[in-house]
Amino acid sequence: MRADAERSRRRILDAARDVFLERGLDAPLDLIVRRAGVGPATLYRRYADREALVRDLTGDLLSRLEAAAHQAAREEGDAYDAVRRFVHAAADLRMGAVIPVLLERLVVDQELIEGRTRTSGALDDLIRAAHESGRLRPEVGAGDLILLSIRLSRPLPGGLSRLDADGTLLHRHLDLALDGLTRQATPTPAPAPAPAPGEPLTFADLVAAADRPNTTD
Repeated sequence: MRADAERSRRRILDAARDVFLERGLDAPLDLIVRRAGVGPATLYRRYADREALVRDLTGDLLSRLEAAAHQAAREEGDAYDAVRRFVHAAADLRMGAVIPVLLERLVVDQELIEGRTRTSGALDDLIRAAHESGRLRPEVGAGDLILLSIRLSRPLPGGLSRLDADGTLLHRHLDLALDGLTRQATPTPAPAPAPAPGEPLTFADLVAAADRPNTTD
């Protein structure tokens, strides 16, 4: 893909992520065009319909999460620091906020399944290394980290959003939460924290739950 075409795609996907998050999946596509700063033909030539855009946005987020996991593992000397770096990177991608929105209208195909598998493998490697280092509590799974990011990175309601316009508060709260997942070395022995209730969540658990149709009594 030519560099200029890839830059246009990046602008469209970033704009779509923000617009869908702010206005929902039925937001006018023209709003995405204006936010991306591209011509309407650029979007409609690339995406036949809204569903194609949603699908490409989901696949792109998965790819960027996978890349963030690999980068954290490669550049951080400590396995737990790599986990922390990944969680913050996921928050910067607004993954936790936008993925629940995309799930409303996501049709999973083989390419997305393969992308989820690659992302799951990268996350599992991070978690395994952090467990083996002894710094990550053993009852914490990759799915726990993903849901933690989702819960903390959802937009604040109403006027409260002004408190975190630049994302500083989000990263502060992530750090506070992540501190509860580690076993820090102390000068004197400290009591071990009580085990967290329930079982560790894996990435596969999240996929299975997301793919299961909603049912009502």
